Formats: sequence, structure tokens, C-alpha cells
Amino acid sequence: MHTALRIIFITVGLAVSVSGVASSLGFSFTLGTALSLVVGISLLLYGVFYKRLLSLLPKWLPLAVCALIALVALLVAALYICGTNDNSDNKEDVLIVLGAGIKGSEVGSSLKSRLDTAIEYCNINKQALVVVSGGQGRGEDISEALAMERYLVEGGIAPERIIKEDRSTSTYENFKFSKAILDEKLGIGNYRAVFITNSFHIFRAESLAKECGLENITHIHASTQIHTVIPNGLRELLAVVSQVIF
Repeated sequence: MHTALRIIFITVGLAVSVSGVASSLGFSFTLGTALSLVVGISLLLYGVFYKRLLSLLPKWLPLAVCALIALVALLVAALYICGTNDNSDNKEDVLIVLGAGIKGSEVGSSLKSRLDTAIEYCNINKQALVVVSGGQGRGEDISEALAMERYLVEGGIAPERIIKEDRSTSTYENFKFSKAILDEKLGIGNYRAVFITNSFHIFRAESLAKECGLENITHIHASTQIHTVIPNGLRELLAVVSQVIF
């Protein structure tokens, strides 16, 4: 059994570590990549020095760690599966695209997939307005909203259809500030909305949208690049747990 446990720790640790490195090299170093590296390297070292640690640590610890790995994997998978259950009818009045990190003025992979999905939606529902929501953070030369607007315009979306919300710094603020703009422009409760984000983010985003008063909002998921699945999943799971606790 000990040999099997050691193989599990080394294999999982290596996979999570490689995912973290690939994600950070692909675009930027985020909380998700940091979590992946810390967890991955810890598991890898635990597996490599497993025999030496057996006499120093509680006998139940290896099985407890395996159970925790299985639980985390199950919860992360649940977030992704839940996020693929789109419920839009492509007839909403407004599309809200949630921002994600940019590097300078360059759109990252997560945000690019959201915007590509938004372009597909706009080509189906040609009457919908589009709210691009995201402020300017560290390492960003412009607001996420401006970078998103530029990308959509380059993708063929008419500028007059786009509304920029460029103050938000969190998902909650994405919805709060977007709703304020839409209420003023279209009238309170006088519109149907749909939001786009990556599949891992749908569950938490939907709850925050309702918390902000967007009760009947629908959603569409954007794809996630394979090398970012673990970092994004770990980060989102931590965010969900934090939201439930606090």
C-alpha cells in the first residue's frame, strides 16, 4: 500500500506542479498558479521522501492526504461540470462579459475565450447590448473593459453596441456596477441579461449576480485552456469556500 500511496503523491504532485508552471509561463503568475505550485511541490516532496517521513508523521496522514486530494478533485470537477450547463435562449437584451486579467493591454487566454464566446453570441443575437466589465489592476496599462472593447470591435462588433464598465475590481463589483449602468440606461427590471465567464467561474458568478439583484440572469460558459484547468479550479474552489465561510 505504501508504494501505491507514494506513486499517487509523486504523480499528482508532478501533474499539479507542471500545470502551475505552464500556466504562469503562458500568461501571468496568479493566485491559482501559486496554489498549484505550493500544493504540487508539497505533494511531490512528500512522495519523494515518503519512506523517511513515515516514521516522523502520524500513520493516518497518508490516507488522509489521499482522501483530501480526492475531495478537492471532486469539488473542482463539480465546478467545471456545473459551469457547462448553459441556460441562455440567445434572446436576452444585454450580454455582460466579466473581465479577467490582462498583461499591459494584452488579453489573456481566459478573457480571450470569454470574448470569443461573446462574439458568437452577438452574431446570433444581433440586437443585444454588450457590457464589458472590468477595471484596471496592477500590471495593466489600460482597464480590462477597454481591452475587451477593442477586442470585440476587432472581432466585428459595432462600437455602439458596447457599454464599458471600467471601475470594478471583483466579480461582485462587475455585477453591481453593470446593473447600476443598465438600470439607468434601460430602466430597473426593464431588461433580460446573460453573462459570460469561464466554466469554472459560473457557479460563484451566478450567486453573486443574484446577490446584486440580477435575479433572472442567465449564463453561457467559455472554454478553459487545458494547462490552466488545475490552477483556475483550485483558485475558484478557494474563492467559493471563502464566500461560504465569510
